[in-house]
Amino acid sequence: MVPATTQTSDLRAPTGDLTAPGAVLLVSCYELGHQPLNLAFPLAYLRGAGYAPVAVDTAVEPLDEATIAAARVVAISVPMHTALRLGTQVARRVRQVNPTAIVGFYGLYAWLNADYLLREHGDFVIGGEFERPLLDLLRALAAGQEGPVEGVSTRTHRAAPSLARIDFPTPDRAGLPSMKRYAHLMVDGMAIPAGYTETTRGCHHTCLHCPIVPVYRGRFFAIPREIVLEDIRRQVRAGARHITFGDPDFLNGPTHSLRICRAMHDEFPHVTFDMTTRIEHILQHRELMPEFAALGCLFVVSAVESVSETVLDRIDKGHTKADVVEALRILEDAGIAMRPSLLPFTPWTTLEDYLELLRFVEEYDLIDHIDPVHFSIRLLVPPGSALLDRPETAEWLGPLDEASFTYTWRSPDPRLDALQQEVARIAEAGEATGQDYEATFAQIKAAAYAAAGQAPPVVRRETGVRRRPPRLSESWFC
Repeated sequence: MVPATTQTSDLRAPTGDLTAPGAVLLVSCYELGHQPLNLAFPLAYLRGAGYAPVAVDTAVEPLDEATIAAARVVAISVPMHTALRLGTQVARRVRQVNPTAIVGFYGLYAWLNADYLLREHGDFVIGGEFERPLLDLLRALAAGQEGPVEGVSTRTHRAAPSLARIDFPTPDRAGLPSMKRYAHLMVDGMAIPAGYTETTRGCHHTCLHCPIVPVYRGRFFAIPREIVLEDIRRQVRAGARHITFGDPDFLNGPTHSLRICRAMHDEFPHVTFDMTTRIEHILQHRELMPEFAALGCLFVVSAVESVSETVLDRIDKGHTKADVVEALRILEDAGIAMRPSLLPFTPWTTLEDYLELLRFVEEYDLIDHIDPVHFSIRLLVPPGSALLDRPETAEWLGPLDEASFTYTWRSPDPRLDALQQEVARIAEAGEATGQDYEATFAQIKAAAYAAAGQAPPVVRRETGVRRRPPRLSESWFC
């Protein structure tokens, strides 16, 4: 990224009153199938300061031309790669309908791709803790202030991500689509309304492939317990019977997390939950898992990524294949299911690595625990990725494809690039038709062994009633 400057901001003062209803438009395009917390937090922050923003989640509702035309400032939430790809489409449409609007992006992938976004799509970009810089920007625009706004990048000024701790408001979900339009908990053949919240931001760890690392660099912020609990109360009153704790790692602050779960269970003993945490933390805090289960934890999402020791070492993941096996045992003993997330295609993956992963999934009876799309995930290397700091990266890294928001790379084995595309096709087709996970896995397995010129081995599974582990109803994409 271009170094920070002290040049005058190139943002023009918008016409009209920015505190008028709809003058500020917040847009989310994709947030893992959940009601967007990245709308609810800035809505609370801006409404508390006297603004009347309108929020639209294009994942479940239309963004009409009247709403676009009324906006003076449009801020698009892009916390992940898929959201950014969709968000640039929204930005193009806003430019067509309302060319005088000031358009910007906020979130992890905004800051990582600031150069391209500011050149092609937006007027401003905000990374890190985005609420205060967004509010400061609106105030500066209203006042006709010249000069840069802290935490806000423009075409003439590049700002570092804002990592100043904010006074967290209770998320304001008024006006957002009903949670019934989002992912549900699927358990024992029932679909149960699921809410979503976070107890921390950022992450203490520095896995090299993670997009959080270039922005937060090992820092994380705890959201006050009462703020989290009040957000949960409001969602339960709206019908939630399950809560997803979507922190990058729920056990970055284990005492904080446990206190929240205890308080939630005391108040709402019928409400279950799921969380995301590292394999390393499952091992480190194994004594907490039975209590989490007693408090209502149904499953844990954990970034297994691979069972190749080479791949795990290259991304500095912090666990081994043996650690994954131990984590599975710890969770099973506690009565909690694991839902592994995977990164099977990397520059270091061999075809044998991929076959080993499939064998591992069968051996530990994980087919129903993994959304098939995960078998197709390919390493993304966004601008600013910590992988770019490693000298050995030059051996495999290709040019930056700015419009795709990633550096390109090819596997040393062309069979793997072809296999990744075929697995993606199989997973997408299975998702579209609602195909059983076992059938989709069988097709993926057949394709992988065909790529290796081998017949897939037959694995005998126990017959009888198949009880699927709890999961959310929507497969997620990064």
